Amino acid sequence: MSEIQNKINKLIENRETARMGGGEKAIAKQHEKGKFTARERIQMLLDEGSFEEFDMFVTHRCYDFGMEKKHTFGDGVVTGYGTIDGRLVYVFAQDFTVTAGSLSLALADKICKVMDMAMRNGAPCIGLNDSGGARIQEGVNALAGYANIFQRNVMSSGVIPQISAIFGPCAGGAVYSPALTDFIIMKKNTSNMFLTGPKVVKTVTGEDVTQEQLGGAVVHTTKSGVAQFAVDTEEEGIALIRNLISYMPQNNMEDAPLAMCTDNIARLEDSLNEIIPDNPNQAYDMYDVIKAIVDNGEYLESAASYAKNIITCFARFNGQSVGIIANQPKFMAGVLDINASRKAARFVRFCDAFNIPLVTLVDVPGFLPGTTQEYGGVICHGAKLLFAYCEATVPKVTVTLRKAYGGAYIVMSSKHIRGDINYAWPSAEIAVMGASGAVEVLHAKALAEFTDPAEKAKFVAEKEQEYKDLFSNPYNAARYGYIDDVIEPRNTRFRIIRALQSLATKRLQNPARKHSNIPL
Repeated sequence: MSEIQNKINKLIENRETARMGGGEKAIAKQHEKGKFTARERIQMLLDEGSFEEFDMFVTHRCYDFGMEKKHTFGDGVVTGYGTIDGRLVYVFAQDFTVTAGSLSLALADKICKVMDMAMRNGAPCIGLNDSGGARIQEGVNALAGYANIFQRNVMSSGVIPQISAIFGPCAGGAVYSPALTDFIIMKKNTSNMFLTGPKVVKTVTGEDVTQEQLGGAVVHTTKSGVAQFAVDTEEEGIALIRNLISYMPQNNMEDAPLAMCTDNIARLEDSLNEIIPDNPNQAYDMYDVIKAIVDNGEYLESAASYAKNIITCFARFNGQSVGIIANQPKFMAGVLDINASRKAARFVRFCDAFNIPLVTLVDVPGFLPGTTQEYGGVICHGAKLLFAYCEATVPKVTVTLRKAYGGAYIVMSSKHIRGDINYAWPSAEIAVMGASGAVEVLHAKALAEFTDPAEKAKFVAEKEQEYKDLFSNPYNAARYGYIDDVIEPRNTRFRIIRALQSLATKRLQNPARKHSNIPL
């Protein structure tokens, strides 16, 4: 056998060794926990045969605490690029079978390399996280590795889409990389995210808490809002990433891909003519409206279990990807509060960064009152949503279905904050407040003089009706040009599609500046 052939055989052998990660026993242990390996996850994520791996033979550079005897090809992360539905993406997947996926400087350098390549080539970067945290044996070098990744997360923000999937532990400083990305997917029961673990919490605060209670998928998708998606299986999570990517452009210089539309753009939805109840205090389901107007009734909701009083989702109109923000009357009457404002503001800013038009469906009675909200800074958080809409330069189409009261009317992509095309249903009510509250303010002196309750009630009813005649319809706002047209509800799909088509060539730039100072 020739010398060259010996070298080729050695290469093949080394590749096989690298592909085994931490070895058969470690892989079996990973499978016993109901977890896939890093390579199995990448294989599921990318189009068949498209993965090209980098740095398969990288090893760590630590020689303390016996680490000089533990060198594994790849050093705990698999990196490279491939395609999803034929579109280029870069990916890194932490390999828990190698030193629990702990982060060394060499491992971080591998991740930084694919992040840099994703930026240079304008393609999304996807991180599959499953790591025990910093490799303690490397000391400050492990921290330097994390910091290098964080810096790239920030530089990539708004330039290329960044998606994180948490399929195992993610603790301490490690949580900041996913937190800096656009979307986080967590698997229930096997993944967690927290800055300090249960043992430290117990020592410092005396609280007894499990990992799942402290930072599990359900916690972060319902209570904290840190993650946007919770899935039951890794297969479901990976399919979700592929679906999510389909709504996004490759980078901030491109438009989102157009899908083939098989749904009639002029489809009339008669159910919408009857969906608004006669009683203004009665709820209806905004999901029914969304399903009725988008292509084939299909949408992908972000943060579905957090701040349910507002809906944020991706959908398509005539094959064009859009972001929908909609008040949900079925939950807390669709009122805006701290969490809803934060959730919607983040979504608006993502869509604006990546040239995805915004469709806003409005039915909002105002901001949630009370000391809890005021002490929690609802002014500041509400201003985030206002800021996000004001700053957005993408096409903005707004439809007011029913209530649009007070400051919440302004915030929800009104004409005054550069809404491009603003429609209203005949049921729309655009005013400073509802009729009963308005009468109490406008006629406070007269109401105080009544001694007969019956006469007072009659007076209130008359004045409320007077107010409703003025504002419980969209025509007062339309009179000033704040509403571009009052439309028949069943025709909403067609009118939105026509509006988006007319805005396809929109050009709008914000003033030149280093960056804005959003109220954080």
